[in-house]
Amino acid sequence: MGIQTRDLDNCLAWYKEFFGCTQAWSLDTFSDLTLSRLPGITRLTEIAVGDVRFHLFERDGHTPELPGGNKTQFQHLCLSTGSPAELGAWRERWLRLYESGRYAFATDEPPTDIVVDADGVHSCYLFDVNGLEFEFTYVPEATA
Repeated sequence: MGIQTRDLDNCLAWYKEFFGCTQAWSLDTFSDLTLSRLPGITRLTEIAVGDVRFHLFERDGHTPELPGGNKTQFQHLCLSTGSPAELGAWRERWLRLYESGRYAFATDEPPTDIVVDADGVHSCYLFDVNGLEFEFTYVPEATA
């Protein structure tokens, strides 16, 4: 997943602390293909947690407009948790990091409460430092 950010250092630190990612590599020079696809790119860092890879990058001329609204984009990324307790721990981790004051967040919107639907599926939505939305969900075995 590629994530364009206006503050790579802030974003990298938050992803490392929130998800427990490690930094795999960084670039500040790019191929013609990359420059044609991402004009103005200045820095790119790959981070990894397990088999999941994120590419965090900055570009010159990045507009400060928040994601959202009624435009074509990914609306959110859903990540599965192993239990309701694990889901609650992700929500609490976000709150601790936000309240620490160590990170600049694009939006002050807190995570949603954890809701449980008629099928017993637990869900919570939260935003990363860029204003990108993640859903954390727990699906009981009976519904999976």
